[in-house]
Amino acid sequence: ATRESAFVHAIASAGVAFAVTRSCAEGTYARENRPDARSAMNRHNNEAGRTTILDHMHLKCKCHGLSGSCEVKTCWWAQPDFRAIGDFLKDKYDSASEMVVEKHRESRGWVETLRAKYALFKPPTERDLVYYENSPNFCEPNPETGSFGTRDRTCNVTSPGIDGCDLLCCGRGHNTRTEKRKEKCHCIFHWCCYVSCQECTRVYDVHTCK
Repeated sequence: ATRESAFVHAIASAGVAFAVTRSCAEGTYARENRPDARSAMNRHNNEAGRTTILDHMHLKCKCHGLSGSCEVKTCWWAQPDFRAIGDFLKDKYDSASEMVVEKHRESRGWVETLRAKYALFKPPTERDLVYYENSPNFCEPNPETGSFGTRDRTCNVTSPGIDGCDLLCCGRGHNTRTEKRKEKCHCIFHWCCYVSCQECTRVYDVHTCK
């Protein structure tokens, strides 16, 4: 029910749609329709994944004819590269909408639905990801979620991104040690045809989270 759950369901659903479309398979699928909040969230995020595939389909055409002429043209809808789908859903993960669970009684019993937590914000569309539980703290070890925390993780001291020491180490700081590595160097190509190299020892700074 967290942002991570939303992203996983959306990209998994997109992956299923991607594979089905690619293989041109036809058939029906069973819709999950249980009256609880998690099922409602999963249905919404699954639909977001499928919609993402449809939104990124593009028309491809191929010409047929003598000497490259285009007397006959065949066109079809092609899928995008799946990396593009993943990048798009990652952006949706970053802007996922937080929801609250509401319970009301229907003929089949108590039903849980989701409502946007903040009325001032634009409500999520079918293309947005939704969640209703806060993400766990990934900085510290948590056996329940399977998180090992970030202590002793290698980080990049110059990066402002998620691999950077400032972010990855969760404000705890980092340790630095030197490490010697043997590498091939001064390589020369000999005609014909092999490469000879020397072996050099180089020293690197390795940064790990405290």
